Amino acid sequence: MKIKITEAASNKLQEKVSGKQGYIKLKYDIEGCGCAVSGVAALWFESERFEEENKIETGGIPIYMEKAKEVFFAEEMTIDYKDTAGCFQLKSPNEYLNPRMSFHDKRML
Repeated sequence: MKIKITEAASNKLQEKVSGKQGYIKLKYDIEGCGCAVSGVAALWFESERFEEENKIETGGIPIYMEKAKEVFFAEEMTIDYKDTAGCFQLKSPNEYLNPRMSFHDKRML
């Protein structure tokens, strides 16, 4: 699996995590969905990295993902940021996986 991070997304991610300790993770968030196949992609910033998470090749900022959730994602994806919408976007060569992807700081402060 590979994820390309655009310059706009990289700049925004750096802004959000600057000076903070933690790991950026691409999550398949099923909270409130009631079903594992009805999840939505989201970026989480967490304090810890777990053994069941893979580091995904990005060519830049490290992104981690639960091994078991990789089946819900495309083999090649791009994370972009749109200032006009104020959100991240996750897309594959064939489709938008989440055109309004959120970023959540989940660290225990």
